Amino acid sequence: MPRTALVVPVAEASPYYDLGNGVPAHITVVFPFAEEPDEQAVRELVSRFRAFDFTLDRIEQFETGTRWLHPSPSAAFVDLTEAFVERWPEHPPYDGQFDEVIPHLTITVQDVPLPITARATEVALLVEDEATGRWSTRASFPLQGVA
Repeated sequence: MPRTALVVPVAEASPYYDLGNGVPAHITVVFPFAEEPDEQAVRELVSRFRAFDFTLDRIEQFETGTRWLHPSPSAAFVDLTEAFVERWPEHPPYDGQFDEVIPHLTITVQDVPLPITARATEVALLVEDEATGRWSTRASFPLQGVA
């Protein structure tokens, strides 16, 4: 079965994230998600949230060595994740490996000019091609206030 993810794409950070697998620069909402998600239910949940501005304001690093950008404020990302977990408790972020949701944008380059200002306007449903390992956007769900 293909893996899926729900993410907030961050085009402004594209130069600093590229794994070569089709995944855009993003802040994860839920990964992994449902193999066959109910897109209408996802759309309805996302439509409850307003679009919002945020700033990627500093570089941090997880114990694994992964470097990432911190979004400020981050509460709106946590709220999105928590809403999905409440609606789909069988799909906790990162299979429930972590006790705390830490919104972050992974980076794959050393030098990142900060701050980076951005606007969250949508949640994208990404799906992985099992044969190639490449990801693509299956659907985009706009946040409130986005035409």
